[in-house]
Amino acid sequence: MLVNTSSTPDRLNFVDAVAAVCAPDTMFEVVEADVRGVPMKVFAGTPPSIRALFELASLRGDGEFLVYEDERWSMADVLGQAGRIGSMLVHQLGVQKGDRVSLAMRNYPEWISSFVAITSVGAVAVPLNAWWQTDELVYGLEDSGSVACIIDAERLARLGDEVESIDCAFVAVRHPDQLPEGVQALDALLETLPEDKTTMPEVEIDPDDNVTILYTSGTTGRPKGAVSTHRAVLSALMSFAGRAAVGGLTEPPTEEQAAAATAPAFILAVPLFHVTGLVPVMLGTFVSGARLVMMYKWDPERALELIERERITNFVGVPTMSFDLIESPSFAERDTTSLVSVGGGGAPMPPELVKRIDEEFGNGRPGLGYGMTETNAYGPQNAGDDFVSHPDSTGRCLPILEMRVTDADGNVLEPGEMGEIWFKGPNLISGYWNRPEATAETIVEGWLRSGDLGRIDEEGFVYVMDRAKDMVLRGGENVYCAEVEGAIYEHDSVYEAAVYGLPHERLGEEVAATVMVKPGESLTVSELQEHVAAKLASFKVPSRIEIVTEQLPRNASGKILKRQIRDALS
Repeated sequence: MLVNTSSTPDRLNFVDAVAAVCAPDTMFEVVEADVRGVPMKVFAGTPPSIRALFELASLRGDGEFLVYEDERWSMADVLGQAGRIGSMLVHQLGVQKGDRVSLAMRNYPEWISSFVAITSVGAVAVPLNAWWQTDELVYGLEDSGSVACIIDAERLARLGDEVESIDCAFVAVRHPDQLPEGVQALDALLETLPEDKTTMPEVEIDPDDNVTILYTSGTTGRPKGAVSTHRAVLSALMSFAGRAAVGGLTEPPTEEQAAAATAPAFILAVPLFHVTGLVPVMLGTFVSGARLVMMYKWDPERALELIERERITNFVGVPTMSFDLIESPSFAERDTTSLVSVGGGGAPMPPELVKRIDEEFGNGRPGLGYGMTETNAYGPQNAGDDFVSHPDSTGRCLPILEMRVTDADGNVLEPGEMGEIWFKGPNLISGYWNRPEATAETIVEGWLRSGDLGRIDEEGFVYVMDRAKDMVLRGGENVYCAEVEGAIYEHDSVYEAAVYGLPHERLGEEVAATVMVKPGESLTVSELQEHVAAKLASFKVPSRIEIVTEQLPRNASGKILKRQIRDALS
């Protein structure tokens, strides 16, 4: 249930803004539809396919769209190359509708044009984790049954002799050396296209045809391939755009902000194989018309340089990246006034970080989204004044996404009660590739079980306490790692922290933490324990704390690798 609060003449409250944005005959009108046999709320104006979205984006023409290092690409450049790649896939490699085509490369412009091509010819894009090593890359290619793989030099070197044993056509991008036997260069293939085969081949695509397989990181065993349809990805994109429209009504810019506004520009600081980089950031720019500035790899100093040089308006990453920016030695010297939004998702944002973003970024307001690979990154979002007043919440969502909280038996709980968070909406994956058991376990009658513990209040604000599997069960008491981390981050000497559980003979588990101190600062275990004890109940205070001076290990998307840290201590 959403509780309405009063609006003012210059701004609407959230409920009224959602009603206005999603009203009949608007771009975001919400209607009922049958999605794979399940009744759901959908946007009436959702494009029929990703291909249709790219065709709309072609109207941008020669305006600058993409910046990568010293390269500047227009939308026409990207879509022109995509058309040639699409033709190459169909006419030279024999790719057919429904075939899987993998992408194994770091963030390059060719990643984007290749994705456009794959999905526009009705094939299924399979972005492989660029951090994967040989065995993992082989697994992704074979598990997905990819008939082709567009790959860069580094990933090709990792595969080595395995290239010869995999039944897949390999196409190399930005490869300066002689290619292995059987591998073809993208540039050479495109140069040999007949003159009448240089544009995107025609194909009929249904909204519920598969479009992507994204491999989840997984905590045990091999990663699972999360399968999405065109409708699912587009529903997520429409939701992000609709939520932005709601934000424009709840917090319209002041005259000063409007006068200082610059053209929208996103910085791509996370990998494209990650759902955040792919859907809300990269594909989101095709929807919004924003420029996209790509980073070669995450580096806060370089990010600040690009934010200043390119007048970036939106920064999206995991919370640790926002913290990296603020703690950067050059932060105070850089002009970040172009930023209007600083946030992202992938992990809870400590309330102290919400406060610091709001205070230290000038025009940039804090923002956070709660989504998963399985939701195509879309979920409740919190931003601006709502985030400052509800810093421990991940916000609210638009009507196409239904949410509920259940007990262990699947019974729906009342507002405010703690349980497992479930999602239902057209943006959800259809299942896991060749994993019917995993699909049946996760998706129940159209509802997706998140595996996250949390609650939803009377106003519709969602509070995510922790992953169910990461929660520490100490002597019968539930300890939510995110809550303890939030308290730790309030200490002035702390740079970053990871809280987790370790086996304990008497208690079952004990609360442990690994904490990196800021350069030049010192902190003792007892000092930190006293700090946390002043804010939380005694059973939540970590009994084991490791103080370090090196940055904590992270994965490719910037998330702290708690399992690796915990395994090193246990």
